[in-house]
Amino acid sequence: MNKRTKLMQSIESKSMVKIIAGIDNFDIENIKKVICAADMAGADAVDIAAREDIITLAKELTDVAIFVSSINPEELEMAVKMGVDAIEIGNYDALYKKGLRITSQDVLDITQKTRNLVGDDVFLSVTVPGHIDIVEQIQLAQQLEAMGVNMIQSEGASVANVQNTGARGLLEKANVSIANTIELTRNIDIPVMTASGITSTTASMAFAAGASGVGVGSCINKLSSTIEMAATARAIVEAGQKIKAKKEALV
Repeated sequence: MNKRTKLMQSIESKSMVKIIAGIDNFDIENIKKVICAADMAGADAVDIAAREDIITLAKELTDVAIFVSSINPEELEMAVKMGVDAIEIGNYDALYKKGLRITSQDVLDITQKTRNLVGDDVFLSVTVPGHIDIVEQIQLAQQLEAMGVNMIQSEGASVANVQNTGARGLLEKANVSIANTIELTRNIDIPVMTASGITSTTASMAFAAGASGVGVGSCINKLSSTIEMAATARAIVEAGQKIKAKKEALV
């Protein structure tokens, strides 16, 4: 079974787990740990920055699906030419840290240019900005679906809007992202992946809310060792598998 087929099966069963190294993470040693942890934990995908050496490293280290994230269409085209399994417009944290905000029109423009460059056969996920009003999020998601996007990723409140740090801050972001997931899944037919603040606890909440997958970043990539990362990632993978088993038992 090839990676694309396996990825699609995980999405269809609503149990996909993507481990995010970070769109602005260029720390090679940290990225190695994140990729190896994802592989050890049985995750479905890793999400890395759009840089050639990082893509090469990921292809050498793992057989799980490789996502590359960027808001630069030319970088995403480069990643496709290097043979990655999926591309993502999103993970806007790097922008938020600079005090910037991406608009719906920005997202549409980047998506259209990216599709023009890479064609329609490449798996494309697009993050809907979490800082815009939910009505606008739904409208944007519907427009993206009409453009042939394969998956929407929901997002929690931007960093500036979260009042707490640590576990409480993650929970605040997860609550917003899960609420956005519920609204988006009600209004579009393509899969929705929940990201922002996802942990082994909030992953279960996201899957129960209708997410086809979860994107997990800071609760893993901020840990110091591969073993710690793998253990945390495994707990999230198991959360998805438990939800999947419960659904299958009801059929």
